[in-house]
Amino acid sequence: MQSFHYPHLPSEYSNVHVALFTDVTNSAEIRSRIVRAAQLEGPDGETEREAVSFAFLDARLICSLLHLQTAVYQAILAQVQGTIRTKTVHSEILWALNPTNNISEAIRRYGVADTTAALIVVRICSPELENVEQLMRTVVSGKLSPLDGLADITDWSSVKKYYKLNGEPALKAVAKDPARERALVEEIVTSSVAMKSVMA
Repeated sequence: MQSFHYPHLPSEYSNVHVALFTDVTNSAEIRSRIVRAAQLEGPDGETEREAVSFAFLDARLICSLLHLQTAVYQAILAQVQGTIRTKTVHSEILWALNPTNNISEAIRRYGVADTTAALIVVRICSPELENVEQLMRTVVSGKLSPLDGLADITDWSSVKKYYKLNGEPALKAVAKDPARERALVEEIVTSSVAMKSVMA
C-alpha cells in the first residue's frame, strides 16, 4: 500500500491510501456488498457503508500511478469545492476516470465487476484513520501487490477503445514501438482526466 498526504486540503480529505490487489477471488461479493450498503438504512447501513468506504477500481483500466492520482485529486477537489457529481468522493474517482460524463457507465467500466481479478482500492480520509491496509484486507480477498507492476496489468487495448484513441495519428506513428505507444496513451488519458472537470 502507498499513502499520500496533501496538507493543503481539509483534514478529512488530506490522506490518500492506494493498494493493488491481484488474484482477487471475492469481486462478486464486494460488488454485492457495495450495492447492499447503499440500500441499507439506519445504524446497520452506516456500519456497512463505512466498511466498504473505498473506491474499488478495475486495475486493467489504470495506466499508471500518476493516472490514478490525477483522478483522485480531481475527485477531492470536486468534493471540497462542492461540485461533486456523484454521491461520494470515492465514486467521484470513477467518474473522473471515465472519458464521458455518464456516471453509470463510469461505475460499470471502472468499478469492480464480478470477474475482476486485479483491483485497486483507494481510501480518502483524515490522518486520524489508522489500520487502513487492514481495513482493505478485511474486504478484499487477494494478494497485495506492488503498484509499480501496474503497467503489466493494464489492458491497453481497452484503454484505447474507451478513450477512442485507435484512430489517433500520433499513436499510429509509434505503433511499432510498444513502450512509446504506452507512454503516449498514458500521457493522453492522464491529461484527459486532468482536464475533465474544467470541461464538464
